[in-house]
Amino acid sequence: MPTDYLEDIIGQAKASAKKQETKQEETKKIEDKEEEIAQEVKKEDLKELITPSNQKEEIDESEISAKTQIEKELDTNKKIEVKSYGKVKIYKVPGKSLAYYFTPTVRPTGVDRRLINTLKEATTRLISIAPYKIRNPEERRVVYKQKIIEIIKNNPSLRIPETRTNFYAEAVVREMVGYGLIDDLIKDDQLEEIMIVGPKKPVYVFHREYEMMITNIEFYSEQEIEDLVNKIAREIGRRVDVASPLLDARLGDGSRVNATIPPASISGGTITIRKFRKDPYSIIDLIIMGTLSIEAAAFLWLCVEGFGTKPANILIAGGTGSGKTTLLNVLASFVPDRERVITIEDTAEVSLPIKHWIRLEARPPGLEGTGELRMDVLTKNSLRMRPDRIIVGEIRHEEAFTLFTALNTGHDGSLGTVHANSAEETIVRVTSPPMNVPQVMLAGLDFIIVEHRYYDRKKGTIRRISEIAEVYGSMEGKTKTEIIFQRDPIKDHLERTLIESKYLKVLQNFTGYRRERIEAELISRQKFLEELKEKNIRDLGEVSQRAKEFIESKKMVGETYEV
Repeated sequence: MPTDYLEDIIGQAKASAKKQETKQEETKKIEDKEEEIAQEVKKEDLKELITPSNQKEEIDESEISAKTQIEKELDTNKKIEVKSYGKVKIYKVPGKSLAYYFTPTVRPTGVDRRLINTLKEATTRLISIAPYKIRNPEERRVVYKQKIIEIIKNNPSLRIPETRTNFYAEAVVREMVGYGLIDDLIKDDQLEEIMIVGPKKPVYVFHREYEMMITNIEFYSEQEIEDLVNKIAREIGRRVDVASPLLDARLGDGSRVNATIPPASISGGTITIRKFRKDPYSIIDLIIMGTLSIEAAAFLWLCVEGFGTKPANILIAGGTGSGKTTLLNVLASFVPDRERVITIEDTAEVSLPIKHWIRLEARPPGLEGTGELRMDVLTKNSLRMRPDRIIVGEIRHEEAFTLFTALNTGHDGSLGTVHANSAEETIVRVTSPPMNVPQVMLAGLDFIIVEHRYYDRKKGTIRRISEIAEVYGSMEGKTKTEIIFQRDPIKDHLERTLIESKYLKVLQNFTGYRRERIEAELISRQKFLEELKEKNIRDLGEVSQRAKEFIESKKMVGETYEV
């Protein structure tokens, strides 16, 4: 090809690129100018909103909120402070069974309320992006707070003293970006659940140390609760009204929310928020808390890891709040990094220290009644994604059949949870409508772990694994279970029974190891967990990593591993 021709082509390309670059620069200048004009228009619009005639000559800082019934009760009764952290104080009153959770609440009235409403409207006009579109909650708060402070400084007609700027900025952020009266509760990592039971009633919380408590927070009207419900619904593109009075959702921090409004809840709107720890429990935490014994922990670790050849399929059964998801999270942390894990959940709760992890989440229909993603559809789809393991957060409906199909077609090491109170009840639930798993397919399941929540007079609420049952299938299609670990309620300890595990025999066949070798491996893993416990190594990620290093470095039973 002639050189002149090539140079001509290159010259044309350069000219075209230069022309395109110039056009982009001109477009950017126009967009910047339009944005500048738009901001000026917004500021002009705000002049009508923010005028001296709408404000008092000066702010009356003596205007404060009326005390709630619980605050009055604490004032009149002899209270004992048992703990304080941050802004929170926990009190006990002699003769009262529940402790009191006290946190300073801001319920602006009078001029404070008018100013906050003005700032909210001004912020809405000046910020074009919706709060929930900034995914990081902390980043969202920073962006909005900066804009609110800017509005206050640029509008002296608001007559807000510099000393009160932060107060108003925080108040507006709390209502626009946060969750109003319960904002501080949601930030408290010591709380497991937050329960709004209706207007003119105290909000209840379940504390990790002091359990169920009454707070000094109270919603004065039904409208306040419904406003909060609608705010949460808008963030996920849902609608809550008389025709659709129920809401199941997930907040930006992963907390799970269930809300109801009349006519579903007769006494008024309710909101239940289940919070998840920022630092999830590890197997060491569960051992220290007494949820299971070290012997059982080592056994379950071996079952999940399966010497890398034959991991067990496990269902975790229990009631609401028994700790099923926590245990699921802990067991999944033992999955080797080389494996591809897919989790399917109704509402995302699992938090795994796994590198190759894909999360799938079900979704209800949107405002137009479309866009639904069912659990069974996601479970079927996961089989096309080349999973090494499938983890189903909670088995309820048709997805059970799909999961058990996977268990019987080589997807070993799968995990799931189900609502049931015993191993036998789990079998009945799984084989009955709406799950309808045939008895013959239960041969793919190896273990059922049953966990319960108990109330102990000395220890309070405790969570314990009551039994680890092995599942036996038969050619006749009938299924039976044998309990290989059972809780001794007197000792409050999970102990191994005399029944020999069928699964350990399966491991012998797959690995070629003798029974003595496998038992020695269990003892070795117990010692390793004991060392982690003694050194107080409890972080889930660190425990998971050390356990995997233990497996990789310990090629022969009897080799030592430095903790």
